[in-house]
Amino acid sequence: MKKHPTLLVIFALLVFPSLGWAQTNSSDLKPVTRTYALTGATVVTQPGKVMEKTTIVIKDGLIQAIGKNVKIPFDAEIVKADSMYIYAGFIEGLSHTGIPKAEPTPGRGGGGGNRQQAPQVKDPGSPPNDLAGITPERLLTTVFDAKDKSIASMRALGFTAAHVVPNGQMLPGQAALMMLHGDEADQMVLKDKSALFAQLTGARRVYPSTVIAVIAKWREMYKQAELAQAHEKAYAASSKGLTRPNFDPVLQAFYPVIDKTQSVFFKASDVKSAYRVLSLQKEFDFSLVLTELKQGWHIADELSKKNIPVLISMDLPESKAKEKEKGKGKKEKPKDKEETKEKKNDPFQGEKVALEKRRDEEMKKHLMQAATLEKAGVLFGFSTLDVKSKDVRGNLRKMIENGLSENAALAALTTIPAKMLGVSDALGSVEQGKIANLVVTDKPYFEEKSNVRYVFVDGNKYEYEAKKPAKKGDPNAKVKVAGKWSYSFEAMGQNMEGILDLVDKGGDISGTITNTAMDSNSTIESAALDGNALSFSIKIDGGGQEVTVEYNLVIDGDSIEGTVSAGQFGTFDLEGERISNPDK
Repeated sequence: MKKHPTLLVIFALLVFPSLGWAQTNSSDLKPVTRTYALTGATVVTQPGKVMEKTTIVIKDGLIQAIGKNVKIPFDAEIVKADSMYIYAGFIEGLSHTGIPKAEPTPGRGGGGGNRQQAPQVKDPGSPPNDLAGITPERLLTTVFDAKDKSIASMRALGFTAAHVVPNGQMLPGQAALMMLHGDEADQMVLKDKSALFAQLTGARRVYPSTVIAVIAKWREMYKQAELAQAHEKAYAASSKGLTRPNFDPVLQAFYPVIDKTQSVFFKASDVKSAYRVLSLQKEFDFSLVLTELKQGWHIADELSKKNIPVLISMDLPESKAKEKEKGKGKKEKPKDKEETKEKKNDPFQGEKVALEKRRDEEMKKHLMQAATLEKAGVLFGFSTLDVKSKDVRGNLRKMIENGLSENAALAALTTIPAKMLGVSDALGSVEQGKIANLVVTDKPYFEEKSNVRYVFVDGNKYEYEAKKPAKKGDPNAKVKVAGKWSYSFEAMGQNMEGILDLVDKGGDISGTITNTAMDSNSTIESAALDGNALSFSIKIDGGGQEVTVEYNLVIDGDSIEGTVSAGQFGTFDLEGERISNPDK
């Protein structure tokens, strides 16, 4: 792999939109104006309410006007949105967006590697709070990174605000509602200390290390906080004859929860955890939002009856069909008669079939969780703690295909999280006077082939290119891949072109790719040909950071077409043609 110092700089500017000027109004490029007029659009002001051929005027970060005949300010940048759809910017109900990936917890390594030793504690039964995973006083802004790449990834999907929580164990810290635009964490806060985040995750080799221990510790701390708060109030009323209260920020972090001015966003993915959390809530009567729920169909009626709001996980299990699709292209050993006979005579074949059936049934329930909660009347939004950004839109469509209404899906992305977080006056719907957080698409958002074209965060515009429909490969096609191919693709307004030189030795494909603009030459890796679908990758090493660029192409005679992708930094349409054929 060759090092290209100049290449890295150019590639970073032209291909990585989050690092350069490729997205309009990034933090490195100040806008000429912050006044915009989006004209002629279909505006979904809130779930179920639509305005046709509508203009929206944005000024100073707010929606100044909305309607068919509004006056457009003379200094406004016109965004022609005819045939486009505008929604309120989406809100992540609970997320780790902007939180750098956690370092391995001491002693928690997964076999092999540089496994760290567990911290040495004199009394494992009474460890320091930070080692026990008890940091409820920790502010989100102290761990939030405004430059983290996850912010750009979620924003490109239409998310304009995120209810972010720190990483950790039992009590990781305070949540904050963050706007997904800004140079510094403090500039991005819309609502600080918006919730106390809790989970049933034990510490490593110190108390509380088990779920039961975590629950016991929660009870102990909550009662201690009640006593400490009562002491402080009594002392404030009359200090005579009373000892001075201790200043304990850990216990004081519980005071807003006790006063019901702050909710506990409690992570409980499985049904057993959910019941345990519901039991704690019943005992102490605090305001609860059950989060990252993955088995809500078991308790839908109870949640509805108790009026407990939830944030269901956007992470969905993959079906067997999807797993098979991942392995597409790999040669499988054909089943012979002996194998078929062995399967037929397997005494456990019936149990295996029954187990597979139960698995499929559980999968269906999981995919229908959102629809089940909608039918039961449960107030729910979405949690993105465990989901990969690339799976968000596909998983939303899966939920809709399995019974969730589009109005409920949109509400879970907009009005409901705004209500849960107490910011309905500012976010969640498209109305005059609200913060200009908007997502603009070329087709209805939930359609598979729709593209996000613009996202506005606090009135700041981000622009995205529409992706061309991918040309599908034919696994039965026979093509000749060897030879030299010219190619070109446009990366945010800049044309990138070069030569792809391929060699085919009995199906073993190798070669090089040059880039004229970058004066570079890279060796292709992991090349595979499935019918007429060619895929390969190259690696760029710049300053110790290795970047993988993936190419997925379809060969049609003497032409090629497809995409070049640098992961979450961008995917661009490529086309080209054969310029030499070794067989001729």
